[in-house]
Formats: sequence, C-alpha cells, structure tokens
Amino acid sequence: MTTTRSSAANPLTGWRVDPDALSYVGVGLRRPECILAEPDGSLWTADARGVVHLRPDGTQRLIEGRPATADARTGTADSLILGGSLPNGLAFDRNGDLLIANFGTDLIERMTRDGALSTLCDRIDGQPLGKTNFVLTDRRGRIWFTVTTRQVPWTRSINERTADGYIGLIDERGARIVADGFCGTNEIHFDAAEEWLYVAETNARRISRLRVGADGALTDREVYGPSDLGGFPDGFALDAVGNLWITLILTERLIALTPTGEVLTLLDDGKPDALAAYEAAYAQGTVTPALLGACAGTIAPLMASVTFAGPDLRTVCLGSLGGDRLPVFRSPVPGLPPTHWPTRAP
Repeated sequence: MTTTRSSAANPLTGWRVDPDALSYVGVGLRRPECILAEPDGSLWTADARGVVHLRPDGTQRLIEGRPATADARTGTADSLILGGSLPNGLAFDRNGDLLIANFGTDLIERMTRDGALSTLCDRIDGQPLGKTNFVLTDRRGRIWFTVTTRQVPWTRSINERTADGYIGLIDERGARIVADGFCGTNEIHFDAAEEWLYVAETNARRISRLRVGADGALTDREVYGPSDLGGFPDGFALDAVGNLWITLILTERLIALTPTGEVLTLLDDGKPDALAAYEAAYAQGTVTPALLGACAGTIAPLMASVTFAGPDLRTVCLGSLGGDRLPVFRSPVPGLPPTHWPTRAP
C-alpha cells in the first residue's frame, strides 16, 4: 500500500452525507453514468440515448447520439450486456466539444454541443479498441481513455478476472496503448499537478496509480491505498485536500480514501442480502445480470460516479446505471478543479 502522509486534520473525518438533506436534479434520465460540471452551474450527463444538458435554470435538453437498443434505453442492468449505443465516460476537449467513451459501440466519439457526432478512434494497433469505458483530457489537450476488457462478451472479464484492460492515449502521434494489464479498467483521474494518474480497477477492487511522463509514458505503477477496498470501485473524484471520493457499485456505498490510506464511509445505500448473493457468485465466477441488478440501491441505483460541481466545487453529484435523476448534496471540502475549469487552464 502506497499513500501520501499528511498531518493536517481531514475535513471528512467524522462527516457523513445526510440522506434527508439530498436534493435531486434532472427528470427522466436514462443511465446517467458520468457527469460533467461547468462553472455556470450546467451539468452534462451521459444517457443511454445520448447526452443530456441540465441547465442552471432547471430545464434540460437531450442531445441524441447513435441509436440505442430499446433495452439499453431503459437504463436497467440488462443494458450493460446488450448491444447498441451506450454513452459512458464523458470529457470536454479544448474546443468545448464532448468526448464520449461509448460502452456499447466500443468507440471514442466526439460530439459538438449541437449534436454533430463523429468517431474519433475505433482501432488501436490495427485491432478494435475493446469495451471503451472512460475518457479524460489533460492540460496539454491530450486525450486519455480506458478500455475495460477485450473479452467478448465483455462480462467474461468479471467472472474470469481477466487483466486485459488498458489505458490509451491520443495525441499528435496518434492513438496508442500506454499501460495495460488492468483488471476491469474504469475511471482515471490526475492529481493536481498531473504527476500521477489514478486508475479504478473495478474487478480487482482497488485503486492503482502511475507516474505520468512528459511524453505520455506511464511508469512506477503501484496500488494506492488498500489492496481491497471492500467493494468494486467504479467512478471517483479527487478533492482539494487529496481525498479520493469513490463509488463502490453494487455495494452502493460512497467512500473516501484519505491521503493517509484510511477508508471513510460517507454514504451507505447498500442491500446486504443482495450483495451477499452477488459476492458468492463473484467468488465462484457465476455472476449474472439479475444478481447485479438486485444490488441496486434507492438513492443512486447502481452507484457509478461522483462529480464536484457548482461555482465553489462543493456540490456533489452522483451518477448511476439505474437512476433517472442525479442526487446532489453539499461537501465540507471543495473538489479538485477539472481540466476544463478556468483555474486549471494552461
């Protein structure tokens, strides 16, 4: 376990989310997995039908992408298995366009805010990308993305613990793999200095990190924090004091991994009996969509991501695979400004 030691008091010690203080944003969403925030209060969320813009005045607009299957549009657990378009990870490029990791079509896409859609990357080293999951930009304008697995069907990687996930990079040299051998590669995020890239390895139940070179090389890979977080990390975000806020999907828990390596539970919406059945099947390699779906909580069903929003970056939004709105609450500490935030501009 490698962490950064700090003697300063942590604002999250002894703090938890009050479920009664939650409010909600958006209506009729379908699988709002990933959320982007802008300083004016706008939110953009992935949706099984495309991307939804949630405006500060409470109105919303659906920007439709590639056609999704009827089952994918329901936003149920089965939509993870079936084909068709399924926007997952989102990022802004330097022009303000949306970058999309499409979990259904296995593409990295670009979408303008008016809805013009194009394929940015569909192959690497002459081979299909695999199950694209997340996309991220850095201050140099480079595009990073994750592929969970190249297994077909991709769900084999859950039961077989396949470590064939990788991190890709798109820059002036084109698209290439810069790190591989991950077990269920999911979200990735940089620290404030973009010195380290953190990686959620969902099927390994851990966070790893790698040192970022000037040329995009990733080295010095290490497990960050406990080797087992006690659940399956899906999405995460860093706050201004170095905590990693992590959603444990299926466990339906929001935790914080502190710089000293302590795991704090911030919100627990789990269903112990359903989780026990899933864990038993996971141990035996017999996971099914039905077992997965049964774990869904009530606040952010199949809790999948966490985003800091609002002008002060103290409003926290939770994304999910089974929800139709976004739970939001206030944090005692601001989030780390994302790359597209004015204070992070080069």
